[in-house]
Amino acid sequence: MDAASTPAEAGRRRVRVIFVGSPGAGKGTQAAKLAAYLGVPRIATGDMLRETIAKGTPLGQGAEALIGRGKLAPDDLLIALVRERAEQKDCARGFVLDGFPRTVRQAEGLAEMSSGDVSDWTVFSVEVPREELLRRLSGRRVCPRCQATYHLTSSPPKQDGVCDLDGAALVQRADDQESVVAQRLQEYAEQTEPLIGYYNERADMIRIDGNRPMEEVFADLKRRVGVAA
Repeated sequence: MDAASTPAEAGRRRVRVIFVGSPGAGKGTQAAKLAAYLGVPRIATGDMLRETIAKGTPLGQGAEALIGRGKLAPDDLLIALVRERAEQKDCARGFVLDGFPRTVRQAEGLAEMSSGDVSDWTVFSVEVPREELLRRLSGRRVCPRCQATYHLTSSPPKQDGVCDLDGAALVQRADDQESVVAQRLQEYAEQTEPLIGYYNERADMIRIDGNRPMEEVFADLKRRVGVAA
C-alpha cells in the first residue's frame, strides 16, 4: 500500500502490523485506532488473558499469579491464544497485534504461523522515556465493566473514581501499582527489547516517538503504514 492508498484499499489486501514498546507506551490505544483505520481486527493478548483469568480456570489462575507479580505470561500460552484468534475468518485480510509478541520466543512462534517469513509485516517500535512510562502507568485507572481507561492527571473521569460511561467504580490493576510497574519495565528491558534486533533483521521496523499527543502519534502511524505496509 503506498501513501496514496485509502483505508478501504488497505482492507482489501493482507495487512499485518506489530507494536513493540514498553508497558505504558500507548501501544493499545494506537493499535485500536490503527486497526479501525485499516479495517482489520485488533488482537489484544492483554484482553484475552484477562478473559481467561476471569473464567477462573487453572490456566487463568496461574496467569493471574504471574501478572500480579509483574511477570509476563508464558510464551506458549500467548502463542496458542494468538494462533487460535488469527485463524478466525475476520482475520483473513490481516490484523493488528497489541501486546504480542513480547519475547523473541513469541516472535518465533508468530513467524511459524507465517511459514517463517515476516518480511512483509510492519513493526512499529513505540518509544517513550522511562520517567513518562512510570507516570502513565501508576496513574492509570480502568472500569472493571466496560474496560474504559482513565488517567488521574492526563485524562481523569468527570467524577472522581467513577466511570463516565457506566458509573462503575474505577480500579487500579495490580500490574499498574508502582512497585509492579518498576518490575514490568525491568522485565521489558530484559526480555522484550531484544525484539528490536530480531525485527530489524527480518521485517520492516519503524521507530515511533510515543512521547507526543495521541493524535500526533496516530497521524505519524497512518503516514508510515501507508509507505511501509
